[in-house]
Amino acid sequence: MTEIIVLPHEEICPEGTVIQAEPGISLCDALLNSDIEIEHACEKSCACTTCHVHIREGFDSLKESDEDEDDYLDKAWGLDMDSRLSCQAIVGKEPLVIEIPKYTINMVSENH
Repeated sequence: MTEIIVLPHEEICPEGTVIQAEPGISLCDALLNSDIEIEHACEKSCACTTCHVHIREGFDSLKESDEDEDDYLDKAWGLDMDSRLSCQAIVGKEPLVIEIPKYTINMVSENH
């Protein structure tokens, strides 16, 4: 099992948490399996940016993003060099520290 540290997020995970995930599943599925309700409007098909996360530690342990993911990441709110779509980032064997952005593109476009 791989340890994933989820940094605090005001609404989704106020205290932050540590979860365990099987290598080979998507980070999005790992979060959802641990009752961390990350948004995933396209049902994990790499067709939106609502599951965008920042990989604060362990980024290099993930397989590189493909062209489709990169194209969508360009549209993500709060994009930085450590950004990934959690539906496309596959958990490996190295621990990860992730941060869920305060807003998704849906929230920004709805003026939240």
